[in-house]
Amino acid sequence: MTTQALLYDGFKLTSGGKNDPLLPKLKRAINNADEIEIAVSFIQPSGIKLLEAALEDALARGASVKIITSDYLCITSPIALKTLMVLQSHQATVKIFQCKPHESFHMKSYIFVRNQNDKIATGCAFIGSNNISKSALTHATEWCLRYDYSPFEHLNDDKEFSHIRNCFKAIEQHSQSIPLTHQWIAEYELRFNKLITQPKTVLVDDSFHPEQQEPCVPNEIQQQTLTALNKTRQQGFKRGLVVLATGMGKTWLSAFDVMQFNAKRVLFVAHREEILIQAQRTFATLITDAITGLYNSTNVDRTANYLFASIQTIGKSVHLEKFSPLDFDYIIVDEFHHASASTYRELLAYFQPKFLLGLTATPERSDQADILSLVDNNLVFERNLVHGIEANILVPFEYHGIYDEFVDYQEIPWRNGQFDPTSLNNAFATIKRAKHIHQHWLKLKQSRTLAFCISKQHADYMAKKFNSLGYNAVAAYSGSSTQRNDALTQLELGEIDIIFSVDLFNEGTDLPAIDTILMIRPTQSKILFLQQLGRGLRTSKQTQKEKLVVIDFIGNHQSFLNKPSALLGQSSSTKGLISKLNEPDLPDNCHLNFDPELIQFWETLHQQLGNTVKEEFRSLQQQLGHRPTATEYFQCNYDFKKIRKKHGSWYELVRSELAEQHPHIAIIDKYSDFLFGAIEATAMSKCFKPILLEAFLELDGFITPPTIAELAERSWYVLDRRPDLKMAELPEKKLTLTATSKGWHQYWKANPINAFTKENKNKSPTWFSIKDELFIPTVDVAEQDKAILHELVQELVDYRLAKYIQTRLAIKKSYKKSMLESNNVTSLPFYPKLSIACGHFKAGSSEQKETIEVPRSYGNITSKTHFVAPAVGNSMNGGSRPILDGDLLLLEWVTPISAGSISNLTMAIERQDSTGDSEYLLRVIRKGADGQYVLKANNQNYSDQYADDTMRTFARFVDVITP
Repeated sequence: MTTQALLYDGFKLTSGGKNDPLLPKLKRAINNADEIEIAVSFIQPSGIKLLEAALEDALARGASVKIITSDYLCITSPIALKTLMVLQSHQATVKIFQCKPHESFHMKSYIFVRNQNDKIATGCAFIGSNNISKSALTHATEWCLRYDYSPFEHLNDDKEFSHIRNCFKAIEQHSQSIPLTHQWIAEYELRFNKLITQPKTVLVDDSFHPEQQEPCVPNEIQQQTLTALNKTRQQGFKRGLVVLATGMGKTWLSAFDVMQFNAKRVLFVAHREEILIQAQRTFATLITDAITGLYNSTNVDRTANYLFASIQTIGKSVHLEKFSPLDFDYIIVDEFHHASASTYRELLAYFQPKFLLGLTATPERSDQADILSLVDNNLVFERNLVHGIEANILVPFEYHGIYDEFVDYQEIPWRNGQFDPTSLNNAFATIKRAKHIHQHWLKLKQSRTLAFCISKQHADYMAKKFNSLGYNAVAAYSGSSTQRNDALTQLELGEIDIIFSVDLFNEGTDLPAIDTILMIRPTQSKILFLQQLGRGLRTSKQTQKEKLVVIDFIGNHQSFLNKPSALLGQSSSTKGLISKLNEPDLPDNCHLNFDPELIQFWETLHQQLGNTVKEEFRSLQQQLGHRPTATEYFQCNYDFKKIRKKHGSWYELVRSELAEQHPHIAIIDKYSDFLFGAIEATAMSKCFKPILLEAFLELDGFITPPTIAELAERSWYVLDRRPDLKMAELPEKKLTLTATSKGWHQYWKANPINAFTKENKNKSPTWFSIKDELFIPTVDVAEQDKAILHELVQELVDYRLAKYIQTRLAIKKSYKKSMLESNNVTSLPFYPKLSIACGHFKAGSSEQKETIEVPRSYGNITSKTHFVAPAVGNSMNGGSRPILDGDLLLLEWVTPISAGSISNLTMAIERQDSTGDSEYLLRVIRKGADGQYVLKANNQNYSDQYADDTMRTFARFVDVITP
């Protein structure tokens, strides 16, 4: 193709109408130009929307983009101007020509230049009657004449083309042409809204009239989510995760919730530019007063009240420190499944917004486990693709799992959770496989296909093969000759049959016209698989598609099980997955088909799989696509006791599975005692220890040890984000304390800080100390080890807190539910915060009293003589009647009538601490030979205590209440 042909071809006159629209010619020129200069009287949202993606691609590749429009007759839409501001934040130059009274501005010119060796190689200018509106660019009768410039063919062209460009330059530099700003738009919008309601006194063509915009309203599922978000904030949560399948409008949802929250300053964070650009467009469209800006490697706008930031930039300390932790009252983190990375954690620890929203499409608890800890384990709302299909937001799918018979994946090296890329490329570049793919595609495809490839080489190879077989195919990826927007336009118009892509359409792109997805690459991540599937699930008004066809080539390797697992929401055993394939629970008009060879392979695989700790670990690693964290392992219901028995600790198991040179090995070896003793196995009667450790990590305590005051204050904020834990764990009179109050600091120091820094009676090591009012680890941490140790500690803190929430807090909820279902019960007083310690004396409160239903099978129990309180700790976990942490204890009050002998009975004991608060303990009472009472534990790991005059028995243990 000649240089000129890249910008233009065909007749010089574009006559308009449906047979000769200007739009495809403009997009072709934009996609191939190095300099773009546009001057038009009027711009409408429908028109700029058609050009926006091409202009964004041009800016991304470094093209110069200049746009001039006007306020003539107040026809240009303020919404369109806000879109231009988005382009301007991406380095476009946008100016507004301010017309004087009775002055007109009727420019309609589009100038394009392509350079070569720093000189103009070719150029063209479209000059005619087309403004930027959908009608003018697609179907209205508009004439536009193209002037072509080829410096090597006609010398006179130089003067003419230069004259056209100079005239544009004169308008650009005119005193009435000013840079477009948000302030100017706000003032213009007042004039626009005033004039739009008045009868028109000037007769203009239809394309000149301001477009009426349909109001944007939430769909059914978005409205349900907004209600849930509002409720979670009313409950006191300051962070939350929303899970919506790809195509259900997560970005729009976040904008709707920002409006609902009435946020004044918003930060939207993502890891890809495409997501940021789409989000910026959405917010600019929906929120009329949004002043949007970008914060990335090329733009560092700190003034915008709606900031769209790349995590790769804002996540660095040098950028974070430019902001105050309180700068944003609402933060959105999109594609939140990436948030466990250290850069995200630093950002989340730094900022303290009024609310933080995480968005993801990950469908399962096992996949969410590692990221839920970042939002205080608050899953606000979840809807998967099944819900989207049932609500008619997404189209049904017809999935075909094809056996990839010409690739032996067992022979391809598997390293670090993925196939070796070079070996995979070589295995894929065969004529047999290409023909195999083509045959199945030809049999199953619909009209418009998007294919996902493993590499640029693979995409080019497949496009070439399909073209040689007589089908129109292009390869589209970063740096490909075909621009992304151009490929999509050609596909929508039916000019090509298939796009072979590489990581270009995984996230942040709307592709409603796609009706066939072709997967010809392995995908270890279920999240990525569902994102790729979701590219074709969106409904399309244009094509009226009824379903999505998915053609997926699946090989003979365990990692491919992720795909049916993701479709079925099944994360358990291979056997469970296979049985579910026979009777899948799918919406109407959805179908799953797998080749028999695949079912047979999976059944054989199931028979070969064992259930040792290492095999379970490896199986989960295959399923997740990465090394499982402790929380992920726990949430999948694997047994940590097996780990302790076989390997001693979590990180000893992890160490045995890491590659020889992995940087974590040396850190695990060096700090294994600290990781196990201080965190993994530390005794917990409340959630306070992990809360304190979370605060320590958020303050970057290994780098800069915090003061006791700083640690207590940050701990308060961490706990305050968790109303479920705060209400359940704090004594009632402590709930009103503030982060900086003396009472809170005393309470916190007397509890977890004291537990971590004071030697206990068992003489077990203390892992932290207080020196000059600083909270410091007792282990000597080398400077080069601190970052990795921080990461390893964070993983265990997340696990301990997740386990505590699931076991301790869930017991009360499940018990109450089961009792409500029974009629043969007695109502007893329940003291949820009394906290009868099964360990060492712990503070509790009898101020909060509730009612709980207890079966009458527990004997002659009445509300006057008996009550219920939770056990805290494991000192009584032993003997014939073990009591576990979190158990609900049935107790009988000790009264003058019922007192009697206490020897050899399990009794609840009370004493006062130094601040006057009550502390409670449960122990077996034994009377020694010297007449002194000994308080004995049933767990041999706990030492005896001796009774003194500060203690009194107040209740006798009757039984553990089982749900």
